[in-house]
Amino acid sequence: MRILFSVIAAATLLAAGSAFAGQTEGLIKKVDKDAMTLTLDDGKSYKLNAEMDVDSLKPGMDVVIAYDVTDGQNVITDMELPE
Repeated sequence: MRILFSVIAAATLLAAGSAFAGQTEGLIKKVDKDAMTLTLDDGKSYKLNAEMDVDSLKPGMDVVIAYDVTDGQNVITDMELPE
């Protein structure tokens, strides 16, 4: 019984963790260097992490973003920029 509970608990945690991750794409509408956020053309904002080169991000760029939802904020975990 204990093994079955552990398997169910692990599966629940994995499912819950993946529910907070997402991916989106769109055009950058605005970059706020002070707040370390970018806003896409759909109006949604995403928090940049300190490792990202904010100066390379410009309005009008097409991006693909992977993000996690942390404390109600969309925090970027990975981003693909045009070449």
